[in-house]
This record gives sequence, C-alpha cells and structure tokens, in this order.
Amino acid sequence: MTVEAHSPLIRKLSAFVALSEAELGVLDRLHRRRRTFVAGRDMVHQGQSDQAAYILSSGWVCSYKIQADGTRQIVDFQIPGDFLGLRSVLLRTSDHSFEPIVNIEAAEVLTSDLLDAFAQTPRLATAILWAASRDEAMVVEHLVGIGRRDADARMAHFLLELGSRLALVGMGSKKGYDCPLTQYHLADALGLSAVHVNRVLRQLRESDLVTFRDGRVTFHDYGGLVDVAEFDPAYLDQTGPLLK
Repeated sequence: MTVEAHSPLIRKLSAFVALSEAELGVLDRLHRRRRTFVAGRDMVHQGQSDQAAYILSSGWVCSYKIQADGTRQIVDFQIPGDFLGLRSVLLRTSDHSFEPIVNIEAAEVLTSDLLDAFAQTPRLATAILWAASRDEAMVVEHLVGIGRRDADARMAHFLLELGSRLALVGMGSKKGYDCPLTQYHLADALGLSAVHVNRVLRQLRESDLVTFRDGRVTFHDYGGLVDVAEFDPAYLDQTGPLLK
C-alpha cells in the first residue's frame, strides 16, 4: 500500500517543502510497518528505552508525564500527520508517555529507518526537522499559556491552535472541527480543574465566541476569539514560502 497523495503527513510537510517523487517514495517506505493501538492503553511508557517512533495516520494521542503525587500533566496532543516519540528515539529513552485517546493507526519507524531516510533525502530530513521545531514552538506557547494567560485566554488560544493544526491536514477550518477530547483532557493540558474548564467553556459559549459540545468545536466569532487569546499563529509557521 502506498502513502496517499493527501495523507496528513504529506499535507503537513508540503506546507514547508514541495515533495519530489523520490521523497514521496521514502515516506511510503516509512509507512510500511502499520500498527493499530486501542484507546486508553499507553503505546510508549515514560522511561521506556529502545522504542520506535511513530507517524500517526488516524486518531488522536496525548503525550503526558505523571508527577510524584500521581497527577498527570498533558504536554501536548498529537493529531494525524504528527510524529510520536521522535526526540525519544534519538535520545534513546522516552521522557514521557503516549496514550491513544481513541483507537488509532500509526506507522512504526525504527531508528535505522529514520537515519536511512535522512541519508537518502536531505530535503526530507530538513522538512522533518521543521516539523519537530514547530512542535517545540508549540510547547513553548503552552508554557506561556499556563504561566501567564488567564483561563479564558488559555482556553481560547488552545482551541484556536488546535483548529490551525487540523486545518493544515484538512481536518478543520475557521468554522470548527471534530474533537474527541474530554474536559478532563483539557484540565490536564491547561493546568485547570475540570470544574474550571466547564465554567470557562460556558463563558466562551455565552459570549457567543465558541461552543465545544458533543465532540465538536464550533467557532461563532473567530476574530473575537483571536482577540481574547491574543492569538498570533506565526509560531506555527504554516504560511511561509515552500523550500524548493
């Protein structure tokens, strides 16, 4: 089976580089070990060594760390087209866990596969480095959000960022997107209690800005929500010139 021309990863990397036939062939080979994982069961554990990386083809995943007191901090959410565990493969030990939120399909990528791909197609290696750098920029924004934004701005920024990420892979727009996250996921990601998350979502809904209900985020006033969040998507780097 070949990688579809409009697969999430190809859509994502195509925002940075115009992929050649040779590069598409290398991506196809990176997808040859396809696996499925069930929701709620870790696919990678914190502290695990010698594990593979994964390219998420369908479904959603959360990456998280468990603290000494047993509480969970969600570091980020992965959507189709994202790499999982890329940094941990190069560092040999995973510093956090990955848990599927829904049943997922992912391609397993061994370290040797990755190094071979980088050696064969340096431009593709650059594109994957761009994707990893973009992920790091999002983590920085999340730290700023937890440390400096009030709860309304934090939630608004998070929902807008998710929308922009999903739009890049053809799964969202300025009207909204499907989202399987629960209020507990949002609480663990945004440093809020589930009760506070519920209150903030209600306030944003009553302000006629956005509704998150029944697995769907619906933007009512996209520009107004951008103002609340002071959202500047430049860090996502989705509108820059292609690398030729």
